[in-house]
Formats: sequence, structure tokens, C-alpha cells
Amino acid sequence: MKRLGLIKRLEAGEPILHAGGYMFEFERRGYLQAGSFVPEVVLDHPEVVAQLTREFARCGADILLAFTYYGHREKMRIIGKEHLLEPLNKEALKITLKVREEFPDKLVAGNICNTNLYEKDNPESYKQVQAIFEEQIGWIAEAGVDCIVAETFSDIGEAEMASQIAQKLGVPIIISGVLYGKKEKFRDSDNHFVDDLKSLQDNGADIVGLNCQLGPQTMLPYLKQLSEKIKNNRIGAFPVAYRTNETYPNFGKIIDQDLCCPQRLPLERNSYPTGLDPFLVTRYEMAEFTRQCIDMGIHVIGTCCGAGPHHVRAMAEELGRTTPASQYSPDMSKNAFYGTDPSLKKYNTEFEDFQ
Repeated sequence: MKRLGLIKRLEAGEPILHAGGYMFEFERRGYLQAGSFVPEVVLDHPEVVAQLTREFARCGADILLAFTYYGHREKMRIIGKEHLLEPLNKEALKITLKVREEFPDKLVAGNICNTNLYEKDNPESYKQVQAIFEEQIGWIAEAGVDCIVAETFSDIGEAEMASQIAQKLGVPIIISGVLYGKKEKFRDSDNHFVDDLKSLQDNGADIVGLNCQLGPQTMLPYLKQLSEKIKNNRIGAFPVAYRTNETYPNFGKIIDQDLCCPQRLPLERNSYPTGLDPFLVTRYEMAEFTRQCIDMGIHVIGTCCGAGPHHVRAMAEELGRTTPASQYSPDMSKNAFYGTDPSLKKYNTEFEDFQ
């Protein structure tokens, strides 16, 4: 089977489904620390990383992501493990390429993100950021993957640096910025975010879009603005899997008013990052988000923090696909109490107190 590359698939009108959310999922499973959020699980438990990648693949993800989000020099420095930087990056790429052998039609992406070092009008910070991108993208290019997923840039200048280095090394790049609250600008820019993203694409980025902070409902209005300006279907949409709203437009500052024990939160009066369970969206909300994106002409769709394989499966099925995991999609017809199968006992199906 000849595997079509990222751009060829888009040119053929094929939607691309991307599964993100590794960081929060591994934290929930007990393999990663909330707070520092460093992907040490890649070295500590590579088999777990392979399994989650496999689960996303079975649920219909087109892109298998090498888990190196926050696996850069600054993050490794802050936990005192900078010496593990190169082994971590190379192992993550190796794991993902190995899983792809089981799913030969899938694309493999290297992963980069914000460095937390970039500062507007600080040339010294630019040098540090460039060095980080050059080494991470260098390892990605060396591994021979299909593309790069570059995420969570609140500064358009930092995104531009990542894009330029990826282009120099010849790796297609999906690059997404992050908006906070109701602001329509990146931190380092006076322009509207749509103009900055369009400029980023005009200057060579293959796909541009938004990820993180905003859930499906609060991201959609921004995506509509973006889709009205960029008409080539090369827009990426990767919301967090949480119910953000008008009051709490981003998940970084959600407050659970009904929380029994606010004193247990790691951040005072803030459900982020480990008290977000009541705000998790259903798989059906992610399916609906997928449909709305397709209707706007957005063809690179996916997930970010909080999402799991079940969300991705619902999104794939909304695109009309049958995935390996679809054999386990819900079917209540044989449920003892809610089912319709004639062989079920009426004693249960007609139990009024249960209905």
C-alpha cells in the first residue's frame, strides 16, 4: 500500500484526524506529574506510550504523534534531567514509528510546542528558542517522519521561528496558536489573530490553526473567523475536551462552584489542571464539533488536553469511517434494562422504577 502524505491527502479532499491529549491522559493514568508536565513516561514506560498511540490509531486517528510535547531543553532543565533530552526525543520517535508498522496507512508526526522562553523584543530569548527548535526539529527530520505538529504558541513570533526551521529542513508542519479568554490577538502582536495566522501560512506553514485552552464551543467562533479568511482547507482545529463557556472561555481558569473540597485543589480557586473532571465533554460533543468544522471547510481536526480515544472514535465515525474500535461502539439493544431485543426479560425491561 502506498501511503499518501499529509498534503496529498488534503489535496484529495480527505479530512485528517489528529489525536492529541497524551499529557493529560498519562497524568490520569499515573505516569506523568501534573505541574511540571514533562513526558518522562517515554523513557520510564515506553510500553505505555506505545499502547496509547495504538489506542488512538484503532479509534481512527490519521496522525500518530511522537510524544515530545514539553520534551525540550528548557523543560528538561527545570526538572534537572537535561542529560536525557536527546534519548527522550529519539525514543518517542522510535516508539511511534514502531506502532505505525501495525497501521501502515497512518502518518507519523514529530511534536514540538511553546518553549516558555520566548519574550517579545528580547533577542537573547530568540537565540534560546531557535536552538531548542533546531535540535528538536533536527531529530524529527532525521527520523524520517511525515510531518510536524507544532502546538500552543501564544506568541506568533515563536510560531514563525518554528515554521521557518521546519521549512529549512523540509518537513511539512501543522502549526497552531493558542488564544486566551476573549482576546483575539497573540501576546506579541497588535494584529488580529486571523491576519497573523494567514501570514504564517502565506510564508510557508502548511496548515495553521488553533489548539488548547478553548473547548469546542468557545473555539468554534474563532475558527469561523479563520475559515472566512483562509479558503484552502488547510486549517487545524484542536480544542481541549472540556466545556468552556462564556463565563470561563478557557480551561486554565475554570472554577467548579459545586466542588466539595476546594482546599484540595493544587491551585487556589482554580480547577485546572486536576479538578476538571466535571467539565469533560462527551464523545458526542466532539462528534458535533467535527461536523461543524467540516461544514466550515476545516479539514484538519483533532483533540488536545483531556481527550481520550473514545472522543477520537466518535469523531472518526462522524466522518463516516469504520475504525478497528468501531466493533465496540455503543449498542444498547441487548442491554438488560434498556434493550429492545425480544429475548430480554420483560421483568427487567418493564421495571418502571428503573426507567
